Amino acid sequence: MKGQWGLIVGLVVALLITSFAVINMEVVTVNYMLGTAQWPLVIVIISSVLMGAILVGGVGVYQFYKLRSQLKKLQTENDELKRKTMTEPPTEKAPELDNTTT
Repeated sequence: MKGQWGLIVGLVVALLITSFAVINMEVVTVNYMLGTAQWPLVIVIISSVLMGAILVGGVGVYQFYKLRSQLKKLQTENDELKRKTMTEPPTEKAPELDNTTT
C-alpha cells in the first residue's frame, strides 16, 4: 500500500510540473559559464526537474548500497557470534550472594 501512495503522489507531482511547464512556453535566455543560449522555458523547467531527480536518485542509490554493505557486515558478525556461542561450552556462573538476612 505504501508503494501505491508513493506512485500516486509521484504522478500528481509530475502532472503539476508538466502543466506548469507547458503554460510557460516563452523563450528565455540561459546563461552558462561559457556563454548564453535561447531556450523555451518549458525545456528549462523539465530539464531542471530531471537533473534534480537524477541527483536525488543518485544519493538514494548511494545510501542503499551503503546500508546494504553495512547489513552484510552485521550479518557476518552475527553469524560469527552465533557460531562462537554454539561451539564454546557454557561457562559456570558464580552463585549469587543473597544479601537478605533472616
